[in-house]
Amino acid sequence: FHLALIQLQVSAVKSDNLQRACGLVREASAKGAKIVALPECFNSPYGTQYFKEYAEKIPGESTQKLSEVAKECSIYLIGGSIPEEDDGKLYNTCTVFGPDGAMLAKHRKVHLFDINIPGKIQFKESETLSPGNSLSMFDTPYCKVGLGICYDIRFAEMAQIYGQKGCQLLIYPGAFNLTTGPAHWELLQRGRAVDNQVYVATVSPARDEKASYVAWGHSTVVNPWGEVIAKAGAEETVLYTDIDLKKLTEVRQQIPILSQKRCDLYSIEMKK
Repeated sequence: FHLALIQLQVSAVKSDNLQRACGLVREASAKGAKIVALPECFNSPYGTQYFKEYAEKIPGESTQKLSEVAKECSIYLIGGSIPEEDDGKLYNTCTVFGPDGAMLAKHRKVHLFDINIPGKIQFKESETLSPGNSLSMFDTPYCKVGLGICYDIRFAEMAQIYGQKGCQLLIYPGAFNLTTGPAHWELLQRGRAVDNQVYVATVSPARDEKASYVAWGHSTVVNPWGEVIAKAGAEETVLYTDIDLKKLTEVRQQIPILSQKRCDLYSIEMKK
């Protein structure tokens, strides 16, 4: 099936972001994409100082637009993420809508991005955000999909559980930066893909050198052999690729790690 990743140029004007995002979703659908994904924080600038100002309830304005365009185009739409307000708390939340416009999943970023690399970057999502407390999967006629947001990709156990639960495609809307992006963005995706013999797709916002937080860009798709099969640059673009589940089956037959795991010695489990 055809997958499209929308590397959106995010501005400070929410209505513009929504309008451009929906326009690019329509464009991707017209080119045959069956699953379309938007980047992390697609409706607002990324930064702890913006989350409260741009936060919405779910359902709300942004998710209503996503629901409508998913139904109009009859596609599965992974709505990147938006700042969500619920009961006085803020979350970094990804919603997924089916071809009938119904919400299929809501993933709140589980691992908050709190890092300090002296002289390079310091960032603390936990200053304003609360973490989600569940893993999120959804079914499509093509395959089962597992969801994470950005920093979630660093936690191999989460991807492994998705693999155990039958996911064949993992999608991470994410906004790595100019320090961690060149170092780890592709490496982490290839690692998750090879470890679990799944497809991994990451969707970044386009790079804005004038923003307070500059995203790395380079939305990417990696196959179960660990090969990068599609990669964007830093500018706004729609990245298309075919997800070939026959390739996934072949890899698993050739190197049958999933059946060779020593579950008598170790295990990884989902707690709730």
